[in-house]
Amino acid sequence: MPAKPVQIGDLRFKRKGDATKFFQEMLYRYDLGDRVSAEDTQILSTLLLMHPEASEKVGAGVESFSVRSGDYGTQCFWVNRIDGSSEKFSFRACYAAI
Repeated sequence: MPAKPVQIGDLRFKRKGDATKFFQEMLYRYDLGDRVSAEDTQILSTLLLMHPEASEKVGAGVESFSVRSGDYGTQCFWVNRIDGSSEKFSFRACYAAI
């Protein structure tokens, strides 16, 4: 089975594994509790719109992104909304259906 390319905004990856590596490296550049940089926020904003539950994840609107604890002791990206609520999301889920 040939590799499936992934495009996220201006970012192009030859295969899903390359996209996964990119976002894992981004995630682990941050410590738990850190707010994501402006540059990474732009990338994550585009990525989040690809999530199968994008409208629920975005909710009232995105204020910022942060890195916090996820399930089973992992760390993950969280979307922080303008209404003060927040929710975790899987970057893999955003391009799983491609």
